[in-house]
Amino acid sequence: MASTPATARPVLLITGAARGIGAATALLAAQAGYAVAVNYRANSLAADEVVRQIRAQGGTAMAVQADVAQEAQVLALFARVDAKLGPLSALVNNAGVVDVACRVEAMSVERLQRMFATNVIGSMVCAREAVRRMSTRHGGAGGAIVNLSSVAATLGSPGQYVDYAASKGAIDSFTIGLAREVADEGIRVNAVRPGVIDTEIHASGGQPERAGQLAASIPMRRAGRADEIASAILWLLSPQASYTTGAIVDVAGGR
Repeated sequence: MASTPATARPVLLITGAARGIGAATALLAAQAGYAVAVNYRANSLAADEVVRQIRAQGGTAMAVQADVAQEAQVLALFARVDAKLGPLSALVNNAGVVDVACRVEAMSVERLQRMFATNVIGSMVCAREAVRRMSTRHGGAGGAIVNLSSVAATLGSPGQYVDYAASKGAIDSFTIGLAREVADEGIRVNAVRPGVIDTEIHASGGQPERAGQLAASIPMRRAGRADEIASAILWLLSPQASYTTGAIVDVAGGR
């Protein structure tokens, strides 16, 4: 696409955008004309590479470190995006964690707190800051939020990640409630529920081969790709989804 002046580009913040679905979304969003804030928690090299790829294609991007589980860091994240890229147009709440597979009776409080601090509270605080900037009630121009859920929310993930599934169930409820709360303030809020996607998150949960191992149990007989989730996210952010809010879109190969 033709290069667009940075000041004319809508601004998109993607949390957890250094790898996987977040990185794929950042690259696709830049191609669609967004100026992209690539948030990361620890992997600065990966985030910088995403930014490099976007800039090499004539896009606008910046990497911004913040742990979304820490409110002070979220506030600093949004302030930096405001200062460097301009008014926020869209947010993708992608940052999330998983843990090693185990049963509920073996889960520590520390594990549960970490899971919900990032996957639920972090997403809610980021959405809060986005609403404060985008809502017409606060003088904003409107915008769109896409939350990343998971089909685990509908399956429960017994014997593996019941806590992760529960955190994504909370995201589903939050998406519906926030969508209705801000529907007349120019903000659309939707969610994407990925199925088994071939990304690095499985390795972080101690099962690097999980996507391939589960392929036979998926009706389409394969794991999904990060770019397939990114495409759904970009549609929900786009004007083509102008009458869509409070929706939860399964992108899971029929699972």
